[in-house]
Amino acid sequence: MVEGRVASTTQISKDQSPRLVPKSEQVQQKDTKSNAATGASAAGVRAVASRMVAFYFRAPAKAFFRTRVDIGAVLYTSYLQILGSLYGPSSESTKRIHPPPPVRDTFRAGFAAGTIQSVVAAPLDALQVRFKTSEIIEGRYKHTWQYGKHKLQDIGVRGAYAGWGLSFLKDSLGFGVFFSTFEYVKAQSFYAFVTRYYGGIQPHTIDDSYRRGPDSEGGTKTIKPHYTIEPTFLLLAGMSATTIQQLVQYPLALIQEVHYGRLESLELLARSTASRSQTVRNYRQAYEKTYLECSVLARRFGGWRIWLYRRFLTNTLRQVPSTSAGLVIFELVRRRYADESEAVRIEKDGYDILLT
Repeated sequence: MVEGRVASTTQISKDQSPRLVPKSEQVQQKDTKSNAATGASAAGVRAVASRMVAFYFRAPAKAFFRTRVDIGAVLYTSYLQILGSLYGPSSESTKRIHPPPPVRDTFRAGFAAGTIQSVVAAPLDALQVRFKTSEIIEGRYKHTWQYGKHKLQDIGVRGAYAGWGLSFLKDSLGFGVFFSTFEYVKAQSFYAFVTRYYGGIQPHTIDDSYRRGPDSEGGTKTIKPHYTIEPTFLLLAGMSATTIQQLVQYPLALIQEVHYGRLESLELLARSTASRSQTVRNYRQAYEKTYLECSVLARRFGGWRIWLYRRFLTNTLRQVPSTSAGLVIFELVRRRYADESEAVRIEKDGYDILLT
């Protein structure tokens, strides 16, 4: 045990099998408020940053219709709560989770959080699709809140959730790979790099150049990795997560855009149709018509892959700054509410690698 600084540590033996050194007191469970604060902070930074990027690229007016801070807060907070229920150590108020959650748990938590977001965000997506700048400029509505209230009353619940199936696929799968990639690069890849990079050092060569930390009570020398390594992995995790997420969400968003283009005609048809069963069939057939229209567009561009991923690189580059910033804040705020007394100690021959 390290005196004065580290009250307890997670130890990893030479065969890399981790074991937790018992503490005199149980680790306090994370408070729901800390998860909410983490989610709101990350969502706020991501939303504001994305609006700034949209302004830089001269996005149309409706890009500013909503920043979705509240929706982002639902996403991040749900993820933390669900991950904590799937993987016990993630529910503990510790600065560093070790061993880190497995990919299957982070994917399931992200999938569930994305599903929740798709349900909450569906009405806002419906409003954005139907938004016309001219209606605001011409003074038909005093503000966007009045516009939103009127439109939701006009389209009803059925219209608000029209096309939700595509939103469900896009958000659930997208955020499943998003969070699983982020957590894997940030944790598993970081631990593997540190263990490999500092694992071949000869004990007699350890000096101040390796940023020695306080030695253990048994006199074992301690190495603290360079302070820039972990932030670098954090940034790489954000960039990797955004790119992988876009591989899933970008093509689905393109198909969703085609599908949303027929919603107004469906609503007009629903108003003129007295039969509820016929209206349900019309909405179901809309997916079939969307597929046929997408097939025509794909052939026009030379194939499905070319059509679905055209302008993919440009769009992804726009997403990386805001999403990475949101993830960095997400991680920093999560650690802000963590117990500072936890550290990870990786045992090697003749010395330890200490991660605080």
